[in-house]
Amino acid sequence: MTQEVKEIFGSGSGGAPPAPAALAAKVRTLAPSMTRSMQRVAEAVAGDPAGCAALTVTGLAELTGTSEATVVRTARILGYPGYRDLRLALAGLAAQQQSGRAPAITTDIAVDDPIADVVAKLAYDEQQTLADTAAGLDTVQLAAAVTAAATARRIDVYGVGASGLVAQDLTQKLLRIGLIAHAHNDPHLAVTNAVQLRAGDVAIAITHSGATGDVIEPLRAAFEHGATTVAITGRPDSSVTQYADHVLTTSTARESELRPAAMSSRTSQLLVVDCLFVGVAQRTYETAAPALAASYEALAHRHRGKP
Repeated sequence: MTQEVKEIFGSGSGGAPPAPAALAAKVRTLAPSMTRSMQRVAEAVAGDPAGCAALTVTGLAELTGTSEATVVRTARILGYPGYRDLRLALAGLAAQQQSGRAPAITTDIAVDDPIADVVAKLAYDEQQTLADTAAGLDTVQLAAAVTAAATARRIDVYGVGASGLVAQDLTQKLLRIGLIAHAHNDPHLAVTNAVQLRAGDVAIAITHSGATGDVIEPLRAAFEHGATTVAITGRPDSSVTQYADHVLTTSTARESELRPAAMSSRTSQLLVVDCLFVGVAQRTYETAAPALAASYEALAHRHRGKP
């Protein structure tokens, strides 16, 4: 794990450790970028919070075949100052599960599932993805990104594939409140525009993997030319974060044959950009409200079917 990841997830918003309900979300978000030994610790505490809450640091290390130091490092990466704080969170999570508030784990969608089951499973997975994203979203980083975007001269947004659709969604919303925003899914056009950015501008990169070269390249150019940069990614230790002043982390549901990662990553990305947009609209309300009203009125006749 990089130092940046530790800073982002080490203390949570305002320095407080994450609530017990956020623990599973943290594990799902951060596990792919942990070492294998840390993954074993993280998976153990998320899978059996009651059992692990009863263990000392030595006991958990023995259970997972790791060391005490690994257990402590894992606790800190998950946002807890030490193992004692993690044990308290595990006890709280176990109590929630025993009260019946924790949902049952769903199975993957099968080829022969009835359509009603498909609807139920997708709805559950997307609900869980949204909950995980909300639990893991650093509101300090989000507030900083909102402040930068609300006062920006120009906002450029980069994304390709499913992330490109999310980029277009964000720019359309920003345009409706009177901001100058552009979505670039052509990598050449994205770079040529990025080099025109400067201090006072904002560049936003959307990439679940954090390793999409066509998104990283323009963000790097914007970063090097002095723009404020934001990365929306599911991998907080990925390459794209090297060029991001602010990192907003998304979460995804488990990938399966009939549910590719692009489906759940899009869901979580849309939540993050909606949070960003609403924050900007709040900050710019005096101009945003009239702009929204004007855009609605300009299109109203199309909805009424009248010229």
